[in-house]
Amino acid sequence: MKKKSLYQITPARIFFGVLTCAALCVDSFDNTAHAATVAAAPAPMLVRQGNRLSVPDGSPLRDRLRVATVGEQASPHDVSLPATVEANPASTVNVLPPLTGKLVELKVRLGDTVKRGQVLATMTSPDLAQAVSDAQKARDALDLAQHALVRARGVNEAGSNATKDVEAAQSAVAQQTSELRRSETRLRSLGADGSGAQAGQLLKIVAPISGTVTALNAGAGANLNDATATLMTVANLDSVWVTVNVPENVVGAVAPGQNVTVTLAAYPGRRFTGKVGFVSSVLDADTRRAKARIVFPNPDGLFKPNMYATAVLGVPQAAQPQVPASALLMNNDAVSVFVEAEPWTFVRRVVELGREDGDQVRIRSGLNAGERVVVRGGVLLND
Repeated sequence: MKKKSLYQITPARIFFGVLTCAALCVDSFDNTAHAATVAAAPAPMLVRQGNRLSVPDGSPLRDRLRVATVGEQASPHDVSLPATVEANPASTVNVLPPLTGKLVELKVRLGDTVKRGQVLATMTSPDLAQAVSDAQKARDALDLAQHALVRARGVNEAGSNATKDVEAAQSAVAQQTSELRRSETRLRSLGADGSGAQAGQLLKIVAPISGTVTALNAGAGANLNDATATLMTVANLDSVWVTVNVPENVVGAVAPGQNVTVTLAAYPGRRFTGKVGFVSSVLDADTRRAKARIVFPNPDGLFKPNMYATAVLGVPQAAQPQVPASALLMNNDAVSVFVEAEPWTFVRRVVELGREDGDQVRIRSGLNAGERVVVRGGVLLND
């Protein structure tokens, strides 16, 4: 008879063992999964503490934000203003007809270069005909007075005439000489030959200065009924003015002698440097701007009256903080930046903007040079 084993394997014991092993495996799996879940939990992108935003270690934002130190700018700020080329008023003359009459011939065209004394046009005038007639009468009267003086002297020398008759004849000659001079001066003032003027002669209109014909207001055959109306304009364009209307908030920084850079649409890429010659002491009541003129030598004639130009004025500025435009963010209709209070901790601060210098913006208030601000990716911090 066989003896019984102390540990007899039965089906019940096998089933119980399987259940126990399964339970242990499940418990072990749950613990492992929980540990893996805890280890895989990502760091938060942002942590808010009151008005502070912190970017914790491991946050993907750290790779997307860029922080830089606020600089300072004290150089003059360039202000670009529209301008117009004008002839120098001191070298511009309006040519008027000396008399009323009819324009017979124009000898120049718009844009022509003329010399002083050059004939610009010819005209007829009833007044010129009258002046010629007056001169001829004065000439004839002088001839008669001179002949009378010769006769009076001859008679006086023969003893048949009184001295007073000679003196009267001399007085008549002097009077007629004066009258002839007056009439000839009148002719010369009209552009006619004082001593050789003849009836029917054309009146010459001559250039008062050397320069360029910049305006022409009448053609051949025109009736010149107003002697005060400008017939043409002659301007010396060796030196021109560029006129700019300066805003009230800038006019205090503009003074005679100041250098100004000008560009012209007609010459892309070219820059011209001149000096302020005049700044008006009176502002226009409607535009609140003061007129300033910049003097430019123009030997090559590149500057032409009525050209459009752009004048760049350097306006002195006090030293101000300056940040890239990318650092500025809108928040409730206010402009703000994110200032780094401590490493990777930021505070929003509202700022007042100053002038723009390309992609840089000056800050009037709200920020100090040397502080650090977010210059890229700040929108990721923006609510």
